[in-house]
Amino acid sequence: MALVYSMRQFFTGPMIKTELMVVWLEKHGIAATMAFVDPEAPDDGDLGREAIVSVLEADYDRAYRLFYTEREDEF
Repeated sequence: MALVYSMRQFFTGPMIKTELMVVWLEKHGIAATMAFVDPEAPDDGDLGREAIVSVLEADYDRAYRLFYTEREDEF
């Protein structure tokens, strides 16, 4: 029996940012996937092409804290 994991949309933006987001999340031990908003559009190398980053539902809160919450040591 295959395990099914629920993914949750975490970030949407230009491909250049979403690729960096996936790498950043993976460096923090959070598996992430990237998919284009319009999968039918030609892959012409446009770094501004809109993409979506998704993370496992179980990792969403941790990813949110890492990316969106201000860090106290940055003041």
